Amino acid sequence: MFDLDRWQEIYHVLQKNKMRTFFTAFGVFWGIFMLVVMMGSGNGLRNGVTDGMKDFATNSVFIWSQSTTIPYKGLPRGRNFKFNNDDLDALRKEVPDIEHIAPRIGVNSGPGDNVIHGLKGGVFTLFGDVPDWCKIDPVNVIQGRLLNDKDVIDSRKVAVIGNRVQEVLFKNGENPIGQYIRIQGVWFQVIGVFKPKSQNINFGGDKQQTIFMPFTTVQRAYNFGNSLDFIAVTAKTGSSAASVGDKAIKLLKRRHTIAPNDEQAIGNFNLEEIFKQIGGLFMGIDFLVWLVGTGTLLAGVIGISNIMLVIVKERTKEIGIQRAIGASPIAIISQIVMESVVLTTIAGFVGLTLGVGLIQLINMAMTSNVESRQMFKNPSVDFNMAITALTILIISGALAGLIPARRAIKVRPIDALRYE
Repeated sequence: MFDLDRWQEIYHVLQKNKMRTFFTAFGVFWGIFMLVVMMGSGNGLRNGVTDGMKDFATNSVFIWSQSTTIPYKGLPRGRNFKFNNDDLDALRKEVPDIEHIAPRIGVNSGPGDNVIHGLKGGVFTLFGDVPDWCKIDPVNVIQGRLLNDKDVIDSRKVAVIGNRVQEVLFKNGENPIGQYIRIQGVWFQVIGVFKPKSQNINFGGDKQQTIFMPFTTVQRAYNFGNSLDFIAVTAKTGSSAASVGDKAIKLLKRRHTIAPNDEQAIGNFNLEEIFKQIGGLFMGIDFLVWLVGTGTLLAGVIGISNIMLVIVKERTKEIGIQRAIGASPIAIISQIVMESVVLTTIAGFVGLTLGVGLIQLINMAMTSNVESRQMFKNPSVDFNMAITALTILIISGALAGLIPARRAIKVRPIDALRYE
């Protein structure tokens, strides 16, 4: 291992045909380089998606009313209906697996600006909400506070605005807390400013340009009566969102006289299932990355094995002389295997280093671009996985050198000396 003559011989063999050595090593280099880059990119995509969902209640189900498609109990198909406040009470009583219930009403906007403050105005997304909504889709409070139960019970005319709404309606540095804005002709007092934790999951528009108002206030101020647009529910710990969603939909169908087999009358969106599907997708991506990367590495290792066969053939007479003067088979095998391992290790280490370096450069370039980090964030390579890949590569290089080495020792010294 520490024989200087052996290392000099390895150097001499590899530099004897520089072009051949380069292209042989390039196959291994490219294989591990692509594996590292694909691993880092996959992790960046995973981080971007999961980071955007980590604060969202992934055990939630969203339910809304649509048109019936099946006649039932004398009622025609194509019937429209709306959920109402009594449905909320029924869900709380009859579906004990529900942890949070958050109804929501969307206020439609007419032509022109729907929100005005002084001489400034804009078109923003308007929702009537309850405090539990922010337990499902949390936000960061920049100023003031969020809606509370007292706001809903007393039907207060208060509003919590997104950070983009503040930028449009108020002067730079102006404190919006306590000031009044006119929303669809009705005056509301601003009690808070929020910034969304993520833009990856949106319901109805850009969260930064959204205004939250008490659910009951919206019902009264804009003549919704006791109707609502949709209901969000979350499952208690130990219960699945799918089970809770099914129970809630069955109850709502019964309350609104909808055929049990009418699958289109009530729309629903199960975030828990979507999250599981995303997890399965990334498992598939990881498998594909390793499949492609391993295949590329294997091609490089096979290339090294083939080149070592060529080298052994070129050195047949030299090997015969070594055998004739007493070199043992182990010495011959170890020499050829070491040449293969050295070539594989150098190419693999360079590929690993440049791959990690490229991932780090991409990560640094993205730190100043907030938008690019929404769906692609913090691309990185697991150190243990990278070292494992390099170790496997080195072992593969040893095996690649073992095949031509075994062939070399099978040649009789007398035949090797006669080889031209």
